[in-house]
Amino acid sequence: MSVVNLNIVNKRMTNNPTEPSNDAYQPLLELKAVCKSYGANSILSNINLSIKEGEFVAIVGFSGSGKTTLISTIAGLIQADSGEVLKQGSPITEPGPDRGVVFQNYSLMPWLTVFENVALAVDQIFKHWPAEQRRAHTEKYVRMVNLGAAMDKKPAELSGGMRQRVNVARALAASPDILLLDEPLSALDALTRGNLQDEILQIWAQEKKTVILITNDVDEAIYMADRVIPLNPGPDATFGPDFAVNIERPRDRTALNHNPEFKRLRAEITRYLMDIGIEKNTGTASNKIILPKVKPNTDVDWNRTYSVIAAPVPDRLAAYTPSLAIKPWAESLPRPRYLEFSKLCKTYPTPDGNSSVKVVDGFDLKMKKGEFISIIGHSGCGKSTVLSMTAGLNSISEGVIILDNKEIDSAGPDRGVVFQSPSLFPWLTAFENVMLGVDKVYPHASEGERNGIAEYYLTRVGLGGSLRKKAADLSNGMRQRVGIARAFALSPKLLLLDEPFGMLDSLTRWELQEVLMEVWERTQVTAIVVTHDVDEAILLADRVVMMTNGPHAKIGKIQEIDLPRPRSRKALLEHPDYYKYRESILSFLTECDHTH
Repeated sequence: MSVVNLNIVNKRMTNNPTEPSNDAYQPLLELKAVCKSYGANSILSNINLSIKEGEFVAIVGFSGSGKTTLISTIAGLIQADSGEVLKQGSPITEPGPDRGVVFQNYSLMPWLTVFENVALAVDQIFKHWPAEQRRAHTEKYVRMVNLGAAMDKKPAELSGGMRQRVNVARALAASPDILLLDEPLSALDALTRGNLQDEILQIWAQEKKTVILITNDVDEAIYMADRVIPLNPGPDATFGPDFAVNIERPRDRTALNHNPEFKRLRAEITRYLMDIGIEKNTGTASNKIILPKVKPNTDVDWNRTYSVIAAPVPDRLAAYTPSLAIKPWAESLPRPRYLEFSKLCKTYPTPDGNSSVKVVDGFDLKMKKGEFISIIGHSGCGKSTVLSMTAGLNSISEGVIILDNKEIDSAGPDRGVVFQSPSLFPWLTAFENVMLGVDKVYPHASEGERNGIAEYYLTRVGLGGSLRKKAADLSNGMRQRVGIARAFALSPKLLLLDEPFGMLDSLTRWELQEVLMEVWERTQVTAIVVTHDVDEAILLADRVVMMTNGPHAKIGKIQEIDLPRPRSRKALLEHPDYYKYRESILSFLTECDHTH
């Protein structure tokens, strides 16, 4: 390595990695006034970027901001309409092995093993090498991403995180000068994502590659990069200001929680992104729509009608809730037990059918009416299993769930459910999709009242101007809004949200979190959200329930969130207790990771 390169690497690992380079250093990569359009749609406008050799740059972009177009232009997969894309002063006009690309979706040959998928690139690029040298080179990079034990497995036998590791190994094995990462980790759970972040950083330090990471995760950008650059949403997407990450390497996630520079950067970048998001959204139809005053058929007043238990208490109920006396008098009902999970267990048979595994083992929790709970934990800890049993979509193996003095044993309209992927009928409009539920729970209301209910909630979630659009024509974020509107329109006793924003970019996720909080403030519906996102858990909830790793998962810790409502993400970042709560949850998750 030359003296110049050594100086760059040494500078990169200091506390001030993004200090402007002097004129002696020619940028490895330059974009000068780059513009790109597709037909009449202008995607990129006047993009200027200069990256030094060995630098790690994170570009934070949202859906529709042109980030994939940008990375494809640098990769030489598409050509700019105007401007220059230069590598060491020479124009990039086509793809080349000097630029390794890892996209969000895995592009592996399913009939080839891990080793063979990586060897494809090696054999093509280094065909002049002896076979044994190519084999050793391939094996080096497979082992570098910790897949040595899975070398002979095919993609179908791998987890999502392992398949993405194969992509990273294949890109690195081509020995590129620049590694281009286009949201490679966004589809992975938090634990797998964190592990892969660390592996990529370790490889970056060892291989001295120049890395450009496209991400919509602010924490990921700050944790990994020397510089964070926002890509403002399109059309005519442009770069925002550079944010230099002056935090010493190697970085520790737990320590960052106490780092004032991390907190400052996180708040500044988040505020900037939220502000440009507000500018992008020019508003929706008027929100001055009055919600019709009509109750759903799920709203039963037990005090004026009849006792829930007309027959003797079921054996299962008596066995697991001996202290719960169900009476017809509202004033005697134990309100802290509006929703109660008692000794809840779920067992599944093993694939061979010869034994069984207890996924959830003794989940005990009591919720007040109107309380909002977040359930968080690593993948496989049974969070979604608890939620699906509560929704009545999954049978209970042991224990009992009581909602408003009634045992849950099947699905019902008294529980509104929002999944990660909303289940909409694509040939129906947003309005019609919501009306399916409204007609079911408001059969006694007039047609005008039912229409008013659907229109009110669709307007509340920002779809007042898209009522008549078919679900197939809506973006992922808009479809998720329909799912939220439909759930609230049922006026459920309990709202269940299973990773409702997990597939959305950060800007859309932040927007919908705000929408959810606003509508929840109005309805005060009892709610449970399952999430991998620590910040989302704190933002939404009165209590965060942390689950231990599965199998035999149960509640490991409960964190009370004593923060004022109504809440906003901006205000949360400035609250003195916010990072205390964040550390409590992160520490628990880290401990679970180590004991897994």
